[in-house]
Amino acid sequence: MRQILFAGAIGLFLTLIGTPLLIKLLARKGYGQFIRDDGPRSHGSKQGTPTMGGIAFILATLIAYALAKVITGEDPTFSGVLVLFLMAGMGLVGFLDDYIKIVKQRSLGLRAKAKMAGQLIVGIAFAVLSLQFADLRGNTPASTKLSFVTDFGWSIGPVLFVVWALFMILAMSNGVNLTDGLDGLATGASVMVFGAYTFIGLWQFQESCANALTLTNPEACFEVRDPLDLAVVASALMGSCFGFLWWNTSPAKIFMGDTGSLALGGALAGLAICSRTELLIALLGGLFALITMSVVIQVGSFRLTGKRVFRMAPLQHHFELKGWSEVLVVVRFWIIQGMCVIVGLGLFYAGWAADK
Repeated sequence: MRQILFAGAIGLFLTLIGTPLLIKLLARKGYGQFIRDDGPRSHGSKQGTPTMGGIAFILATLIAYALAKVITGEDPTFSGVLVLFLMAGMGLVGFLDDYIKIVKQRSLGLRAKAKMAGQLIVGIAFAVLSLQFADLRGNTPASTKLSFVTDFGWSIGPVLFVVWALFMILAMSNGVNLTDGLDGLATGASVMVFGAYTFIGLWQFQESCANALTLTNPEACFEVRDPLDLAVVASALMGSCFGFLWWNTSPAKIFMGDTGSLALGGALAGLAICSRTELLIALLGGLFALITMSVVIQVGSFRLTGKRVFRMAPLQHHFELKGWSEVLVVVRFWIIQGMCVIVGLGLFYAGWAADK
């Protein structure tokens, strides 16, 4: 429990004091956001706002996790380190994308094939490694079974698992990336999901099958390799994003860029895979799923019928063009995300209680 508190508090402190230093550094180097011409006209004023802010909460999360371990004298776990590896690896791909955008002064950074290749390399490495490092109970960080609240059904095998893990990583990364279109929207939504995973990891630790002899109902236990450490990682991410939100909320002093959005998407997918809640993430991260679907619907409708369903996609820009202020869109979308987290946690608890 102390690890969780230390990780969250240190992450919050580091981004609160570190982000303004990063803002000054990026501004001095002229690393500002390039605004696309086809976006809402109101976004023109954001041209030049420092970007690549994801560096702040990526570093803060890594430092917070490490310091929490040093302070408490606990050892890192394979599950926690793998999630952090996925976050940092995806963040590196996003950083290269952002850097090229700034240097070339264009809205598109890495070529599509190069960006995809980078994501695939990181994702495959995570997926393969997550099936290694079994503990004394034979549990690896990930499972080849599909999961909702816990594993269910037959094993899909290592090859299909790698494909499934890649799909989740790419889906979550693109979902957060599409959501990161308004000041603070993706950051605030991510804070809520990481808070949910802090609770899930702590609950899974308390009801772990490794403690079956002390549980009132061993049949309702969770077979997860390192649930407490996953809660520590989630807490570090929650605190780091919360501190970053202070500077990222409207009017944003800094944007997370692809550096941040790809890193957050990777972290969310990693937590879902390692905590055996793969399908539940679609609900816990409901706002990301909703915004991604709005793009799919818009593109599909235009290609099939030549007509657009929304005034602009992703969905948040549709409401901007309907006359909603940016802050109004963000707050209402945060409310939607909050309800998704509440329902998701309710189903998580209900699934556990049903086994009792």
